[in-house]
Amino acid sequence: MTQREKEIIDIIHCEVKPALGCTEPIAVALATAKAVEVLASLACLDKEPLWRKKADFKIEVGVSGNILKNGMGVGIPGTGMIGMPIAAALGAVCGKSSYGLEVLKDLCKESVGRAKELEKAGRVKIFMADTPKKLYVEAKVSLDGHEAEAVVEDAHDHIAETSFDGKVLFSDHLPATEESCDRSRYGLSVREIYDFAKTAAFEDIKFILDDKVCNLALADEGLKGDYGLRVGKTIMANQDRVFGDDFMSYAMAMTAAASDARMDGCPLPAMSNSGSGNQGITVSMPVISYAIRYGVDDESLARALILSNLIAIHIKSYLGKLSALCGCVVASTGSSCGIVFMRGGSYGQVCAAIKNMVGNITGMVCDGAKVGCAMKVASGVCSSIQSAVLALGGICATKHDGIVDDDIEKTIMNLGEIGRVGMQSTDKLILNIMSCK
Repeated sequence: MTQREKEIIDIIHCEVKPALGCTEPIAVALATAKAVEVLASLACLDKEPLWRKKADFKIEVGVSGNILKNGMGVGIPGTGMIGMPIAAALGAVCGKSSYGLEVLKDLCKESVGRAKELEKAGRVKIFMADTPKKLYVEAKVSLDGHEAEAVVEDAHDHIAETSFDGKVLFSDHLPATEESCDRSRYGLSVREIYDFAKTAAFEDIKFILDDKVCNLALADEGLKGDYGLRVGKTIMANQDRVFGDDFMSYAMAMTAAASDARMDGCPLPAMSNSGSGNQGITVSMPVISYAIRYGVDDESLARALILSNLIAIHIKSYLGKLSALCGCVVASTGSSCGIVFMRGGSYGQVCAAIKNMVGNITGMVCDGAKVGCAMKVASGVCSSIQSAVLALGGICATKHDGIVDDDIEKTIMNLGEIGRVGMQSTDKLILNIMSCK
């Protein structure tokens, strides 16, 4: 294995990992859990859980606008509740920061009950932080005259700072050039991604098959239960009368079902991509669905999943972790490329799939995380498959189609500029509308 191949595999491990619950409220739970751990270790308190102490135990969490937008209406695993206050309370009661995006992995019925008591007692406060960052959480916990604080920023599981009684204990802030995107760190290109997926040793990349295990379990749960808007379950139930018993409806149903379950608080993890469970679901489930439907072997599936995940990571690096552009656009572009690749498509056809997607659903906005995201996921899958079929047929959006450019990297850069710069006012307007309802 070359040094660059090791670097690419490290990129995948960094950006593709299990996440339990929507990652914005999970970032809140992570910051709170870390702050509680700091307070418990340095305040010389006895072993009784801090939250069970006196009535002066308080949790105050400041969040950026984008964290607030994506945490207002999404289900929190195992609680039957939505929003960030219960996520913060759970972080204090049962969270373990060492679990990262699975910070609430030890959640149980008892801890949910305790967290609800904590929130009901008015010990949790969420407020808008004064920060220019898109992804930012500051959690402060206080008890017996002591305060501990933890900051999560720039990535959902990146603890950037901790402090105790006003003294900074740990600081790991990313350089300013890396705050909004990761392209300076990763330096990927579509050509390099395609070649890596084609030539990497199977032994080195077969770990990506965990993607199938994790997200397929969520899809199956979504089809069995009555989660959210039941988008996936409804599509599957109407294949004979409306959608047709074909691959497209099957892929739409499986992917949307996984999103249905996740966004309604199913206590199963998703394999995330670029800090988002829904993106991880959307980038993988259409590819996995194709493999299931047509009996594709594990090695071919692994290579397609490597490509689809890396394409999404690459595009996302031009956007930043959070933006007004729906992550479904990025993730379904990745899955379109994965389908093209799995069907023997060339590098040029993978590029065509990206251009077709950019020319199709670039304008889809993110209006917060909620159960309705499953509808966008289904729409993204439909566009993904359509774009793949067109690309395999030699049909590609050209430089005369809006922001599409002849150069594939310039096309991706244009998409990133639309979402990261051009839609900033859209982002603010959406948050204002949501906050005033």
